[in-house]
Amino acid sequence: MSAVETPPARLPHTTTPPTAVRHTSLSDLIALSRPYQWPKNPLVVTLALLTIPVWDVGTLVAIAWSTGLFVLASVAVYVLNDILDRHRDGLHPVKRHRPLASGRLGVGTALVYLAAVCALFAAGVALATPASCWPVLVYLGLNLAYSLRLKHVPLLDAFCVALGFVLRTLQGYTTTGQPASGWLLLSVFALCLLFVFGKRRAELARGHAAHRPALRGYTVAYLDHLTVISATLATVAYLLCVRTDVALYQGTATLVLLTAPCAFFAVFRYLQLRSSERAAAIRSAHSPATVC
Repeated sequence: MSAVETPPARLPHTTTPPTAVRHTSLSDLIALSRPYQWPKNPLVVTLALLTIPVWDVGTLVAIAWSTGLFVLASVAVYVLNDILDRHRDGLHPVKRHRPLASGRLGVGTALVYLAAVCALFAAGVALATPASCWPVLVYLGLNLAYSLRLKHVPLLDAFCVALGFVLRTLQGYTTTGQPASGWLLLSVFALCLLFVFGKRRAELARGHAAHRPALRGYTVAYLDHLTVISATLATVAYLLCVRTDVALYQGTATLVLLTAPCAFFAVFRYLQLRSSERAAAIRSAHSPATVC
């Protein structure tokens, strides 16, 4: 053994580079904003164009402005919900991977981001008058009440979500100065109720009542009745909308009415898929492999 020993090589420092930290924070902020939910804003806001006979550049700009406002408003709602529900989301098998529930993103960072989004929203509102953007302001107030209390109240939780989509369509009408179609608004409301009740039923069947307290006020059979009622109301309201309120041009009335069977098929297909999920769950529950 030599008298002078060579010191062991020093291991490299393994801290995460600052650029990687910034990239992770940015990706978490994007995930917090739920961009996969944004397409429903232009989809629903532009429904107002169905009953507006003449489109011009001003109308399209107003629709785009309304869509942008609702994107910012919905992002603010998502961030607020994730802040308030981060502990409950941590118990959910899927939602526990969200940035706040998993701890990847701090509450302070989320609050700063929420303030920035609200500032952009306020700037967008300042470009017009409050009278032209009252639906999106009501949407924010409704979702504040939803986040704090109403999402835990059976039926009211579903009605609040559906009303949010009605307010999107109303914003499209309000910003263009056109009268709203009552049948179109009713069709949007009933269709959204159908989807919300279908989602609640799936959650209840999977045993997620502990994560969503409002589910304690539902049963699977009750939700089955609500989905059928909502589907009936949605299809009838849509038929009356295309018959009386859709802006028709000469010779196109029959063509527009032919969209009704397509709408009916889509609703019936949705009910079929929900029914198939229920049947599969029943078969799985009674299969020999799952019986103790």
